[in-house]
Amino acid sequence: MGASLLRVDKIGKQYARGLLRPKVTFNLDADFEIEGPAVVGVLGPNGSGKTTLFELMTGSNLPSTGRVLVNGQDIHRVRTRERDRLAIHYHQSYQLRSFKRTRPNFMLEHSISDSPLVHLFDEPQFNTQDGYIGFMLEFFKHLRRAGRVVFLCLHPNEPYHVEILRQSCERFIFVQKGTVTQLPDFESLMSDERVRAYLGAMAGPESAAARAGIPPSMGAA
Repeated sequence: MGASLLRVDKIGKQYARGLLRPKVTFNLDADFEIEGPAVVGVLGPNGSGKTTLFELMTGSNLPSTGRVLVNGQDIHRVRTRERDRLAIHYHQSYQLRSFKRTRPNFMLEHSISDSPLVHLFDEPQFNTQDGYIGFMLEFFKHLRRAGRVVFLCLHPNEPYHVEILRQSCERFIFVQKGTVTQLPDFESLMSDERVRAYLGAMAGPESAAARAGIPPSMGAA
């Protein structure tokens, strides 16, 4: 049996304040596995740790504990200039995140992949007026068909954002106060009381598609 495409193995990240008696100000813990190609929705309140999680998965942030394996290779042991061949982080307007170098490259491994296996889209700027949504949803499907893992992180502030997650993603991760929870499908996501409290009125029974006017043809196949 081959390695999973992505294994976030008991990752922990702590931030502390103070030198003599450091006090932990933020703590993120995550432990999950994506065995094969998938589109994964990620959501949670601002400041909950979503971007930190993405930075840990792409090797641009060093974990306090644990490791991230992409197709079996520890991304934090890979040369910094080659980590985007394993996992790549697009932040908001698709700018790439930079890497923090902790060891000289000659002491690190070469990537086992020539192109990214994990693609992380961090709050892309969707707009119903520019015709861009359909293009991006098709791109996510293309990546999945090509055997990749896609993470789509949204901070929903419009009903159509929820509909994009419903139509595009087959599993979900909810991040709140550094706690990472896996949810196997959209129904489980919307049944979680923490998610419903976070979404507010957008978690109501009325169809998000009907409110947003988004046709079913935009969904993932």
